[in-house]
Amino acid sequence: MLTTRTLGPFTVPAIGLGCMPLSGMPPSKAWILDDRSAAISVIHAALDAGIRLLDTSDIYAPTWNSLGHNEILVAEAVRSWSGDSKAKDEIVIATKGGITRGPEEGNWFGVSGRDASEHYLYRAVEASAAKMQVSRIKLWQHHRLNHFMPFDEQFENVMKLKAHGIVENIGVSNYSAEQLRRAIKIGGTPAQGGLVSVQNEWSPRSRNRADVLEICEEYGIAFLPWSPLGGIDNSESLENARFAAFEEVAQRHGVSRFAITIAWHLASSPVMIPIPGATRKESILDSLTGVAVKLTSEELTLLNDSLPANPALHEELVPQPPFRG
Repeated sequence: MLTTRTLGPFTVPAIGLGCMPLSGMPPSKAWILDDRSAAISVIHAALDAGIRLLDTSDIYAPTWNSLGHNEILVAEAVRSWSGDSKAKDEIVIATKGGITRGPEEGNWFGVSGRDASEHYLYRAVEASAAKMQVSRIKLWQHHRLNHFMPFDEQFENVMKLKAHGIVENIGVSNYSAEQLRRAIKIGGTPAQGGLVSVQNEWSPRSRNRADVLEICEEYGIAFLPWSPLGGIDNSESLENARFAAFEEVAQRHGVSRFAITIAWHLASSPVMIPIPGATRKESILDSLTGVAVKLTSEELTLLNDSLPANPALHEELVPQPPFRG
């Protein structure tokens, strides 16, 4: 029985699966596009092992004109999975929207546009529900803020999606503490039917905006760290010598440093639900072994003391939308 965590009204195992790489993102993972059955088998392996949170987005697609690629893949994997109806009902597919792409923007979403207008968001959730073949989306998260549109107006539009009837629960991504407190004031806490999750970058490599995690703990908001193992293709990944402490602790427990990183996440906060990505069954199953690892206080201190300084926030996250006057 896997350790569980609270995600709004849901109780889910303490680790999810980040499905973005299964759509060939970043480009180094493009090989998976030639083997759809392999991609689906990764999701099946995660579900077989007890994982019930699958993280996707409408923007996870190999090209600008194939939006929804990952949502379609994830939904197909869930439908074809051998689990019974009760097990399938436990699955939470969390998708996201708010990023736009055009033909001039290539095959990666870092340079793409943002749209948080009410009209666009309504169309986005309707399209996501249709691609996933569901009548209601269990968890929809606003993927990126528009830099120029007032923050309050954007979040109000996001909250309207619940009244629209297609979205059951609302989450956000890449928020600052000030924005999160404003969102809670506007939409409420999980207990009030408001915000249930925040998805920010968090890993041994990057732990910016620690105050956001503190607010999540204060209100019982699930914190879903993206790139929890440090990020695909990152030169300062866990393979780097600077993370030797993770290897040392891993050897003590007879697991990989990636599993220890999952254990570190779970030991760091009761609201943390890491969502490591994978393109191989072995990878997600290895990460899953970290759930059973119980770090001592001394080991947690050793790991925390070894962490490098935070890199600067990515330039696309630095411009902040204004608050309404």
